[in-house]
Amino acid sequence: MNDEETPARRELPQLIGDCVHCGFCLPTCPTYVLWGEEMDSPRGRINLMDQHVQGTPLSGPMVEHFDRCLGCMACVTACPSGVQYDRMIEMTRADVEREHPRSLPERALRETIFKLFPYPNRLRALRGPLRAYQWTGLDRLVRRSGLLERLSPSLAAMERLAPPLSRAPRLPERVAARGGRRATVGMLTGCVQREFFPGVNAATARVLALEGCDVVIPRAQGCCGALSLHSGREDEAKEFARRTVVAFEPVDVIVVNAAGCGSAMKTYRDLLADDPEWAGRADALSAKTRDLAEFLAELGPRAERRPLPVTVAYHDACHLSHAQGVRSQPRALLAGIPELEVREIADPDICCGSAGTYNLLQPEAAAELGDRKAAGVRATGADLLVAANPGCSMQIATALERQGVRLPVAHTAEVLDASLRGSGTAGLLRDHARSATS
Repeated sequence: MNDEETPARRELPQLIGDCVHCGFCLPTCPTYVLWGEEMDSPRGRINLMDQHVQGTPLSGPMVEHFDRCLGCMACVTACPSGVQYDRMIEMTRADVEREHPRSLPERALRETIFKLFPYPNRLRALRGPLRAYQWTGLDRLVRRSGLLERLSPSLAAMERLAPPLSRAPRLPERVAARGGRRATVGMLTGCVQREFFPGVNAATARVLALEGCDVVIPRAQGCCGALSLHSGREDEAKEFARRTVVAFEPVDVIVVNAAGCGSAMKTYRDLLADDPEWAGRADALSAKTRDLAEFLAELGPRAERRPLPVTVAYHDACHLSHAQGVRSQPRALLAGIPELEVREIADPDICCGSAGTYNLLQPEAAAELGDRKAAGVRATGADLLVAANPGCSMQIATALERQGVRLPVAHTAEVLDASLRGSGTAGLLRDHARSATS
């Protein structure tokens, strides 16, 4: 074991001691629900963490149990003792990345993921070839052949999850408020959101403007570091965090429309707490970060809501409901649209299996969880699935397609946008249907 004094070595023993092994976390843990194995529950993993801080080296099986954790934080919500499992798994994963030598195929896959997804310009370069791949029907041929599945389940998962692509509109650096200005906000555009779901960002900017906000979209912004942070790549996450702090320091409020990104930015104060130069600046950024639904609920409605006669199934993204505690606000925003009905999905606290990079690194478990969530969505009989995270949207849409269902999927911002602009239900469902070429 590496003897370096890490944050985990200093803080983990106290955090581990908070767990009283009551088992309230077990029914909420996706991997325990799937397999019923103690070591694939939060309580079991905490036991392994304790062994490690007591001096036991990180073995392959031990790391496998940590890798199988989705980091969904449902256990944090369920825990009556306030155990900070979210902090514990992040610190443990950082130790894994420092100390545990992974196999060459594992390293290659992880490097591919982390050299691509946190970089919007690299994702943008991928758009052209991917659009051609989809439009020519080559994607259907590859899937029928099963070639990618045989070569690599992770690459096959990556290919299946890619949403159908169209033109990606670019937003200006400033979108002016409609009517009297009520607030000025900065807007995070993200990485996957920016390049694969640009309509969500456009809808977010329009909704904020229609509600009286000047929207500032800094050109200098890049990745917030969420994927790196949640995967134990601590130094990389810190660098992304510092760049994000600099990009958004001039604004008083930052609005985020991707659950994983908002969750990460709200924890910058912890990530950079040991850095005297950045701790205060990181704390200030965390304090002014708001999820879109959270911010709109605080601001209060002003723009007229026009009717949308549609039934929607609302999916709780884990990093929104468990990490940020934002549950009632999206539902209230949707329920405020005339003639729209919100239907609840069974077992809302169980993760859909997306979990950042989880569906790429653990594709079999992710597919099982995706199928469970898709079945829950289908049972609602809703016309539209609404989610607040790009990973969740891709994951559940893919699982629905495996079950022979092509249900339109939209972000909360896009539903609000359709109501505020009066574009109607038909346009909303048409614009958010997965195309026949996907």
